[in-house]
Amino acid sequence: MKIMAQVGMVMALDKCIGCHTCSVTCKQVWTNRPGAEYIWFNDVETKPGIGYPKRWEDQVNNKGGWKLNKNQKLKLASGGRFSKLLRIFSNPNLPIIDDYYEPWTYDYETLTTAPVSKNGPVATAHSALTGKELDLQWGPNWEDDLAGAPTRALNDPNMAGLEEKVKMSYEQAFMFYLPRICEHCMNPSCVASCPSGAMYKREEDGIVLVDQQQCRGWRFCVSGCPYKKVYFNHKTSKAEKCTFCYPRVEGGQPTICSETCVGRIRFLGIVLYDVDKINEAASTKDPTKLLDAQLDLFCDPFDPKVIKQAEADNIPQDWIQAAQKSPVYALAKRYRVALPLHPEFRTLPMVWYVPPLSPVLEVIEPEKDGSTDPDNVFHAIDKLRIPIHYLANLLSAGDDEVIKNVLKRLGALRSFERKRQLSGTIDDSLGAQVGLGSADLDDLYQLLAIAPYDRRYVLPIAHRERGDELLLSQGTCGIDFESISVSKDNPQKLESVPIEFRRRK
Repeated sequence: MKIMAQVGMVMALDKCIGCHTCSVTCKQVWTNRPGAEYIWFNDVETKPGIGYPKRWEDQVNNKGGWKLNKNQKLKLASGGRFSKLLRIFSNPNLPIIDDYYEPWTYDYETLTTAPVSKNGPVATAHSALTGKELDLQWGPNWEDDLAGAPTRALNDPNMAGLEEKVKMSYEQAFMFYLPRICEHCMNPSCVASCPSGAMYKREEDGIVLVDQQQCRGWRFCVSGCPYKKVYFNHKTSKAEKCTFCYPRVEGGQPTICSETCVGRIRFLGIVLYDVDKINEAASTKDPTKLLDAQLDLFCDPFDPKVIKQAEADNIPQDWIQAAQKSPVYALAKRYRVALPLHPEFRTLPMVWYVPPLSPVLEVIEPEKDGSTDPDNVFHAIDKLRIPIHYLANLLSAGDDEVIKNVLKRLGALRSFERKRQLSGTIDDSLGAQVGLGSADLDDLYQLLAIAPYDRRYVLPIAHRERGDELLLSQGTCGIDFESISVSKDNPQKLESVPIEFRRRK
């Protein structure tokens, strides 16, 4: 067993209001330069919808992520080294710019130089890529709030098998917001797809980055990522992706999308995991068992054996303490209300979601005992507005029971707190029905509903004394920055040098 630390994020979808503040602040901090106009490291999609880029979830055509071969061994869905060599100058599995959108600006000079006239001048849209006048057809938020849903929502890959059940009429429509960033996977297919070795996973915290100097612009990382969260900058001919705001995280600060989130939906923390079991977990034959396999990787940070092994593997003591307080571990493992996005891609993603507990669609019939208690939501789970199977296709590889169990826990939490706050009664039976005690439900309420800043974000500060070791073992992710590296003459001395000296050995 080898213990390593992995940073992760949980988003509570019930709390997202779709304001796009996270997208805008991320854009201003990370992608406000030429060539990155269409790049959104963070975007908020309305579900159901085909997403950004279009139909990114359709791996039949995109061929992202991993699959099992005939011998039940992991292989890239896009093919191995030989097939990549044959396609190195022509990759057919890439999204085209129309799947994102052709970025545009406006001819503002027309407004500022127009002479006095009876009719006001109009600024027309021009492509930021070609400069030519552009007829706007698509954009990153084109589907906001079910815009165009009657004609496009059924093209959502998660609608498979629900076409007859789901009707996008006003009375039956459902929607929720899905914020997305890079998943910073434990088993990243983008890293395995990169021919030049520019993509790498940081040893200390698991953040996946791109070495800008090493990148040769082959774009196999774009096709290899099943979440389509690696982008190609057409100005620099380099791949770019979400960095998990690593300069902030190293200082113990949350990512900029988390810091500015209006709904306070995001939780950040680290988990300790057994890196020796990664291949076994990702190779689980039954896709519906991948969730349990990934959770089995997470080590109990309170277990003395785990603590001893973590110390032996050079995990700092304050990082172990941070893992014990981690909201990610609590929501995903302890209370099991957070789920990974599309576990069937076998990348073992580390951005998890608490599914939305939507309103009831129909009038609930009395139970067998004649009870119609509005606080008892267990018998209403199958009649929620958002279909169970839709959430299952999104978060549990199609396993409806996983979604039902999570929604029952969230329903029990809601009912428990309603009774406690309105009538002052503690109903222990609610937690017992979902395998949680009253103390667990109260702690879950404290975390999900009213957690203060320092409980939502539990990020240990990076240890500078480990810098020499880490700099020699991995690459870098500078974007027009100089980096700090170890001097060749004196390993103890740090000096400012070009990025190319920070190479993985």
